[in-house]
Amino acid sequence: MTVVRALARPLLSAIFVVQGAKALRDPEPHVAKAQPVADRFVPLIQRVAPPQVGERIPESTANLVRLNGAAQVLGGLALASGKGRRLGAVLLASSLVPTTLAGHSFWQETDKSAKAAQKIQFLKNLGIMGGLLLAAVDTEGKPGVAWRTTHGAKAVKRETKRSAKLAKRETKQFARTAKREARLAAHAAKAELPFR
Repeated sequence: MTVVRALARPLLSAIFVVQGAKALRDPEPHVAKAQPVADRFVPLIQRVAPPQVGERIPESTANLVRLNGAAQVLGGLALASGKGRRLGAVLLASSLVPTTLAGHSFWQETDKSAKAAQKIQFLKNLGIMGGLLLAAVDTEGKPGVAWRTTHGAKAVKRETKRSAKLAKRETKQFARTAKREARLAAHAAKAELPFR
């Protein structure tokens, strides 16, 4: 791991661990802002998700805030520690969507200065989400699954062609050798026949 990654991951995840733990302990300050988002998206998710998942979504907005906080703590710790870092980054990016929609809906503000402040916070969260998405696809310089799959398929194709050429060359060589051996055997057989 490079020094930049070793520093960037904990820096990126610190806000999530702190705020997530705070939401786990005391969700009430967030409930009022989260309620409109929960009212709108929970029924949608329950309809779209498989029944096993839809039935497990909490009805209480306070429990949804706690669930989001738990996701942020787990994702933040995974990203910071490097254990499950890519999955942690995806979890954090996913948890940031409802947090941003609930906490920084600048389009609903009527006061010009409040609207500007919420817009800055909204854009800040989008920037953090961009960093999380980069962390989610970071393979630390190692080839990703897509590259390995493509490269592996090309290597197999190349090796198959090489093997086919080699087999063809060996078959021709075998045929030439067999033909020569047959000619030599015919000459030897002719030489052994008595003269007439």
